[in-house]
Amino acid sequence: MRVASAEEIWLPLVDEPIGSIVQQIERDDPGLAALVHSPQRLLAFRTFAYIRVGLVLGQLLVEDDLEPYDGSETWVDRLLRDPRHRERIRREVRTVAEEIAADPRYAADEALGPDAEARDRFREFARKQLESR
Repeated sequence: MRVASAEEIWLPLVDEPIGSIVQQIERDDPGLAALVHSPQRLLAFRTFAYIRVGLVLGQLLVEDDLEPYDGSETWVDRLLRDPRHRERIRREVRTVAEEIAADPRYAADEALGPDAEARDRFREFARKQLESR
C-alpha cells in the first residue's frame, strides 16, 4: 500500500473551493493579515479556516434545500449566491483569525517580513545608492 506524500494531500485542499473562498476573504479583508502576521499564525489560521469553512458549508448544505444538480454550478456556488451565507462564512474566517491572534501560544512569533528597523536601514541604503548616481 502506497502512502500519499504531504504535498499530495495538502495541495488539493488549497486548490478546492474552500481554499479559494478563504483566499478571497483574505484579499477582501486586509485586517486579517495584521492578525495573522507570522508564519506560525498564518499556518494555524489557514488550517483552521479551511476546516471551519468546510464545516459551515456542510451545515448550510444540510439546512438549505437546493435544487437537484443540473450541471450548471456546484452546490458550493449555489450556497454562496446567498449573501447571508457569504457573510456567515466571512464571519467564521474572521473569528478564526481573531482567535489565532489572541492565542498566547503565538505571542512570541516573529512577524513575516522585515521589522521597522530593517526597513529603515534599507531605505537609507537605497537613498544613498540613488544619490550616488
